[in-house]
Amino acid sequence: MYFFIAQLSLCDILLTTDIVPTLLLIVLYGGSSVSLFGCLLQFSFFVLSETSECLLLSVMSYDRYLAICNPLRYSAIMNHKFCVLSVSIVWLIAFIISLFYVIPMCYLYYCGPHVIDHFFCDLEPILQLSCSDTSMIHIQILILGVLNGFCPFIVIVISYVYIVIAILKIPSTTGRHKAFSTCSSHLTVVSMLYGTLSIVYMFPTKGQSLTLSKVLSLVYTVLTPLLNPIIYTMRNKDFKEALHKLKCV
Repeated sequence: MYFFIAQLSLCDILLTTDIVPTLLLIVLYGGSSVSLFGCLLQFSFFVLSETSECLLLSVMSYDRYLAICNPLRYSAIMNHKFCVLSVSIVWLIAFIISLFYVIPMCYLYYCGPHVIDHFFCDLEPILQLSCSDTSMIHIQILILGVLNGFCPFIVIVISYVYIVIAILKIPSTTGRHKAFSTCSSHLTVVSMLYGTLSIVYMFPTKGQSLTLSKVLSLVYTVLTPLLNPIIYTMRNKDFKEALHKLKCV
């Protein structure tokens, strides 16, 4: 679990490093300028970090499934080789998907106005600057969205269906509470990430105000990476014991 949490932290660091500097420039100076290449580069790193986080959360749900539903086989299956291989595949898939997002956008013709009414180079604000036909790109993005967002979510849902069934079979209340507490941090992060992503990207943008879109984007680009370390450490038994020992010194 700690191995996957470290990878999740790497995603959060990549995301905040990519988004927050531009956000601070806009807040402090009322705006910032960026080249087309820089804008597409920022968007590619954004897709890379968000895709890898969605995939990592699905792998972490499988980790929780093994820990609760098959505890005797956990160490044999979730060994170091499997962890390294799964994380390598996650980052490779995320990198390939980011290329599929960005490369078609490089061939669009951008005729202006060259102003993005957002705090970072997001998908729709970039496409709105183009005078080219973006219908094929929207279809491609819809397919990629299903692959990198919906499929991992299905894996998470199936894992937790089996986890809930296994927890309900535990006879003692203490045992059920202990089993559920191991999943609560992961469930909180999944709810925050997928809740905001689904509202921003899966619902029609025509009925959605620009201000609401910006606020929701702040949640998964700034607030979620900020809260992830707090959620995982405050509910972690080892961290609480280490903090208690530190207070006693």
